[in-house]
Amino acid sequence: MAEREEKRARVRALLDGDGDAIALRDPANLAWYLGGARVHVVGGVSDAICEVIVTADGEELRTTSIEAPRLAAEELGAGAPPLRAQPWWEPLGPDAAASDRPRQGERDVAAGLVAARSSLLPAESERLRALCRETSAAAGAALRAAGAGESEFALAGRVARELLERGIDPVVLLVAGEERLPRHRHPLPTAAPLGARAMLVACGRRHGLICSVTRMRAWTPLRAAERETYDGLLAVEAVALDATRPRARIGDVVSAIAAAYPAHGFAADEWHQHHQGGPTGYAPRDYLASPASDALVAESQAFAWNPSAGGFKVEDTVLATAAGIEVLSEDPAWPSVDCAGRARPDVLV
Repeated sequence: MAEREEKRARVRALLDGDGDAIALRDPANLAWYLGGARVHVVGGVSDAICEVIVTADGEELRTTSIEAPRLAAEELGAGAPPLRAQPWWEPLGPDAAASDRPRQGERDVAAGLVAARSSLLPAESERLRALCRETSAAAGAALRAAGAGESEFALAGRVARELLERGIDPVVLLVAGEERLPRHRHPLPTAAPLGARAMLVACGRRHGLICSVTRMRAWTPLRAAERETYDGLLAVEAVALDATRPRARIGDVVSAIAAAYPAHGFAADEWHQHHQGGPTGYAPRDYLASPASDALVAESQAFAWNPSAGGFKVEDTVLATAAGIEVLSEDPAWPSVDCAGRARPDVLV
């Protein structure tokens, strides 16, 4: 109950007067506010099956008669907002004064909601830790079982099964084999064979939370230039992890990442070729961080940075704490290499 009350208080802090009402419509905000409820049917779209209206003295969850029985029986725990079901052909409700997905005339509170959920509560952090351990284990198991002759589709299917067997929804699955690795930063899987090199990117969702991991595999020894590239990316990532401290300006973290590329042998504009990641939690990225991002790192805020170059990428989900970065998606079964005093995932050879 303490978690729900804290979240209600954070949303009510955005109200503008006693007569105000905020409509939560964004799936990430709804999942956060409802304690990890699954508010989707079609997982790959951005629309939710419900909305929550929050006022100074109450709240209400609005959905259709199709979705209400499952939400009530399987998704909503004690202390959830009162549920109002209505015919599926009717709008969920009148416009509110404000929303994270505002309609005409509504005040936009999207940025305020992202900030409100940026600092994870202790119970949320524990749920994210468990999710990250299992997501990285699923990715590792899928890559270890993969063969160089199989297709990118086959590897994507294998990791999807590994995730689903752990109760994790695959949200993003990217796979590239040797031929496509140097060409595409966001490689949706194809029928192409993996060949001698493969990258697997998995974003898994459970209880509304998201874990992002990238793992690399080689079926032949890395060439010297490849080893140098991967080690250089680990060094760039170390700069990002060191800079991600509570109260740090997120744009300054990105600027430090950008400066780290040429300092470790990459082109000065390498960071232009792909986004570097950013805050996460209830979305794969709350937004893509840039040098212009003025928000400050919050205590217990989740991040996923993903430096990439030359067909290689490094990515884990981490938590910013006063004591330093906590890497949440470590896999003890995956080979590691020391970088800046941290055990970081190596390329599996």
